[in-house]
Amino acid sequence: MPAENLTRAEAIERADVVTGVESYTVELDVTTGPTTFASTTVIRFSATPGGRTFVDLVAPAVREIVLNGRPLDPAAVYADSRIALEDLAAENELRVVADCAYMNTGEGLHRFVDPVDGEVYLYTQFEVPDARRVFATFEQPDLKAPFQVTVTAPAAWQVVSNQPTPEPTPATHATDAAVPAATWTFEPTPRISTYLVALVAGPYAVERGELTSSDGRTIPLGVFCRASLSEHLDADYIMATTRKGFEFYEKTFDVPYPFDKYDQLFVPEYNMGAMENPGCVTFTEAYVFRSQVTDAVRERRVVTILHELAHMWFGDLVTMKWWNDLWLNESFAEYASTLATAEATEWEAAWTTFSAMEKTWAYRQDQLPTTHPIVAEIRDLEDVQVNFDGITYAKGASVLKQLAAWVGRDEFLAGVSAYFKKHAWSNTVLRDLLVELEATSGRDLGAWSAAWLETAGVNTLRPDLEVDAEGTITGLAVLQSAPADHPTIRPHRLGIGCYDLVEQPDGAVTLERTHQVVIDVDGERTEVPELVGHERPALLLLNDEDLAYAKVRLDDESLAAATEHLSRLTDPLARSLVWGSAWDAVRDGETPASAYVDLVLGNIAAETESTTVRTTLNQLGLAARTYVAPERRAATLARIGDRLWALAQEAAAGSDLQLQLVKFTAALASTPDHVAPLRGLLDGSVALDGLLVDTDLRWEVLQGLVRLGAADDAEVYAALAQDDTATGRQSAARARAAAPTVAAKEAAFASVVDQADVPNAIIRATAAGFVNVGDPAVLEPFVTRYVEALTGIWTSRSYHIAEELIEGLYPAPLASAGLRDAVQAWLDAHADAPAALRRMVAEQLAGTERALVAQAADV
Repeated sequence: MPAENLTRAEAIERADVVTGVESYTVELDVTTGPTTFASTTVIRFSATPGGRTFVDLVAPAVREIVLNGRPLDPAAVYADSRIALEDLAAENELRVVADCAYMNTGEGLHRFVDPVDGEVYLYTQFEVPDARRVFATFEQPDLKAPFQVTVTAPAAWQVVSNQPTPEPTPATHATDAAVPAATWTFEPTPRISTYLVALVAGPYAVERGELTSSDGRTIPLGVFCRASLSEHLDADYIMATTRKGFEFYEKTFDVPYPFDKYDQLFVPEYNMGAMENPGCVTFTEAYVFRSQVTDAVRERRVVTILHELAHMWFGDLVTMKWWNDLWLNESFAEYASTLATAEATEWEAAWTTFSAMEKTWAYRQDQLPTTHPIVAEIRDLEDVQVNFDGITYAKGASVLKQLAAWVGRDEFLAGVSAYFKKHAWSNTVLRDLLVELEATSGRDLGAWSAAWLETAGVNTLRPDLEVDAEGTITGLAVLQSAPADHPTIRPHRLGIGCYDLVEQPDGAVTLERTHQVVIDVDGERTEVPELVGHERPALLLLNDEDLAYAKVRLDDESLAAATEHLSRLTDPLARSLVWGSAWDAVRDGETPASAYVDLVLGNIAAETESTTVRTTLNQLGLAARTYVAPERRAATLARIGDRLWALAQEAAAGSDLQLQLVKFTAALASTPDHVAPLRGLLDGSVALDGLLVDTDLRWEVLQGLVRLGAADDAEVYAALAQDDTATGRQSAARARAAAPTVAAKEAAFASVVDQADVPNAIIRATAAGFVNVGDPAVLEPFVTRYVEALTGIWTSRSYHIAEELIEGLYPAPLASAGLRDAVQAWLDAHADAPAALRRMVAEQLAGTERALVAQAADV
């Protein structure tokens, strides 16, 4: 990767020299052509007299640098993305004029041309270190400042930044005088970090509204998307969700919304779900639903909207000093958004979704060899780039949920409120938060922090149950273990649920909770005298209500009852815990993957929670393709395809379950017999009541046919001619890459590895198609190709593109000893490779190693 790194030591040293940043003035002209834009930055800052430091800038051309009225030669002071500054005064003014480059990687200022109408759309994405791609900056979160932004752009565009959009003034277009242009001069922002500055510009369609903040201010609202998507934008629902979030957070935090307006912009070719730019939040435009989507996706959009809104307090108003406390932003926003979703919106089962999705992600991440504490050691920018992961988001949020249960929710939220009020517009470290929580809860959180925030790994909890001949519990203890490489034994607050079969008035038999105790587990063995003398339940469920962050095992009789009666278990959160326990046991090689396949196929049709269905079916696919013993893989996949299609035909017309089952039928179809229903869905000869085979579902079905060798490039191009949109082009790239031939895989691999100008979204889609295989043998030739490309990818591509390629092209479906050995050999031979690159590769290898363990257990 180019020389664009920044170490924590350098950031500390720079903050010692730069004692304060008074202001930034940033002037951008985006009428200068399709490859670069004009950038002028003026930074006013105080410093140690006579000191030296540097500012960050990534630009193809630097035209002028003036420090305190003294011109500096760019050729002498600008190198490796830094401008060296020497002989500083107590008060300084730096002016930098540069030509900065548009990106198609989702970093810096991203430029997109809509294939539907040829219109140009721009948006920025700066977290972690990419403000420097747009203006000269002290690129570290603790050097906050007000930012005054001025933009010259085509007059017909919408131009949006952190502050309310002003009335523009006429300007001259730099490259085409016939095109009307205008200049927008925004008011300065409050003091924010560089990575939170934002600009979105283009002929976006917009819907506007407003709300009244808790302090009586009127907050303007805007919802934006590309013009060609605007017919699908449900802005009223988005604004209604936003209003619910505002009311919930302002009441819960007891701090009014800290900014002047709130725009939400759905932008193309986005690398993630969303970004919390103050007052100018950007989202993936996948959240503008042009086709039918599952309830899981609809709920996820709500959680994402509320996650970003929570960041206005967690991260924007109060910001971590350095990236090792990134969790102070992300874990809190994840926790708060789930809380708000469950209590302020119609998605009342959000904690079940959290259990099925976020905690599954956290447990997977925490068992990788690269796991890390929630408060991670972040030595440099490359470290933080790879730490936007299941620990920073999902484990941290899980631990906060448990902390709130332990100290009391009211006390927890009172501490959070005090934290906001005390540290508004400043930067913090972990101890700043703990001080406030200790004050409101009356508890010493030092030991809790050491155990939960400063150590890595996940514990496993098992029941040790003794029952007499009459079925009475005579002894119960919770046993806690930890992996050898992360041996911390932790305190847990958790429920223990007793579930029994209960006959309902209508004669139906359900599995219901009949009793529960809540205990504190601490140590390797914790006795539970509260249940001694009770009749042994059919299902004894540890971590009932999912308060604790731990893997849970069931005793043999409970496992048998859960397996037999899972579809009768009425509590969706309890079902999620049973699903999760079964999956963890497969991943740990304790239960055969084939047994998990049976469990899913026998019970998934009764699952009511959309995210649980989606998560479980994704895990079913992973189990069948890589965890089942290789000699049984083909037969297992054939059975899965048959059963999913049968269940789809039996599902309620127009139901979410029906849609999901059809989607996964297309994704997991593997035999010639599976071609006919897919082909029928496309040509209309097969129809399911209530199912609309709309544009995006047609693409998913077509991709399944291509993978089976039952559709070719001509059919893909014909489909693209009917849907020549951004999403259509991405779907076509994925479909072409899914063709089951070595030649097709080679073309896909070369198209994104050997060509450096492919947009991020096409890279992502192509990689997804590349690894979408029926017979994994087609990927064998690419093991060597993959490892040989790693170093070149890392050194030549931006971080996000390198990540997409390294993770997306890994031939995981092979799940073989040969793949394991080749990747381990690369790691052994490249011990001096950058730590972030080695981490990415090691995490892919860990997935293969886990698959081999599971295969050995599938007997």
